[in-house]
Amino acid sequence: MVFRVELSDRAQSDIAAIYDWLLSQQAGNAGERWFVALREAIASLSTLPTRCPVSPESQDSPVEVRQLLYGRKPHVYRILFTIDRDVVQVLHVRHGRRRPRRQAVNNP
Repeated sequence: MVFRVELSDRAQSDIAAIYDWLLSQQAGNAGERWFVALREAIASLSTLPTRCPVSPESQDSPVEVRQLLYGRKPHVYRILFTIDRDVVQVLHVRHGRRRPRRQAVNNP
């Protein structure tokens, strides 16, 4: 089964903020490489998204929130998403060192 992957406004905002920060902090095209690879990681959710583990945010949520880890230490990002029938909804993209967000589902 192929899933349709959608990004919430919040996820798009998260990605833009991270991209802008990377551009301001790193020389060369590191930000562009990060962005291209992140898009590929998100696109991979169209196939077998249940391969990704349930995230800590699921504890306080009425729906199951899963996470796809992207990147290498110390620059690991958590792509938080839900699955509803044939749609994967990406809710947030967060740095792995940040604490789990309890409002991830209630506040997309």
